[in-house]
Amino acid sequence: MSIRKYIPNSITSLNLICGVISVVLSLSAAATGKDLLGQQNIYMFPCILIFMGALFDFFDGFVARMLHVSSEIGKELDSLADLLTFGFAPSGLYVLYLAQNYKDVLGIGIYFPLILVLFSALRLAKFNVDTRQTENFIGLTTTATAMFAASLFLALTTNVMLAGVRFDIWFIAVLIALFSYLLVSEIPMFSLKVKTFDWKGNELRFVLIGVGLLSLVVLGVGGVAFTIVLYVVFSTVKMLLK
Repeated sequence: MSIRKYIPNSITSLNLICGVISVVLSLSAAATGKDLLGQQNIYMFPCILIFMGALFDFFDGFVARMLHVSSEIGKELDSLADLLTFGFAPSGLYVLYLAQNYKDVLGIGIYFPLILVLFSALRLAKFNVDTRQTENFIGLTTTATAMFAASLFLALTTNVMLAGVRFDIWFIAVLIALFSYLLVSEIPMFSLKVKTFDWKGNELRFVLIGVGLLSLVVLGVGGVAFTIVLYVVFSTVKMLLK
């Protein structure tokens, strides 16, 4: 029996494990104020695990296409992994931030960012049955939502220029509401897959990639969050112009 058909699912499982560990680290730190691994920066590993999950999420599909293997179990496993790594894990980061800064004010209300898990589940269920999303996306992907959060909090705790910055409760609430809406919205989000290197037809892709690379140089890991914001703006403007 060939084992190659199990390779993509194994990579997907690594994505899922990254999400589980990220959630455990974030929520345990939110409850105790301490990092399970003894790290001074309690955001470091939860954020890195989300980025690692995104890497595995890319390669499981790439490997499946390369090996010409697919299965219904693989599709279901992929959705489950995405829900944990790109839905639950970023919610845990927001909960951790509120626990660190506003626990005395909000009490159990620090857990309101978990609403993102529900909208991520709706987003993934919608994607699985929506035949319109073969080339481009309808609504923001859970991957982009998670990478925004991971980039934001990692930059906030590692970039010296952001030292001492404290987000207001309402800012976090607006982010949660905005991303919850974007996940299930009908806004067409253009794909970043470049099929040809011609400028015509790829204008937005090339501009976004160029600005994204520049922002990574200038802002460091925070450039990922900035690029995702630009991606949403470009997609929205493109929709309005049409």
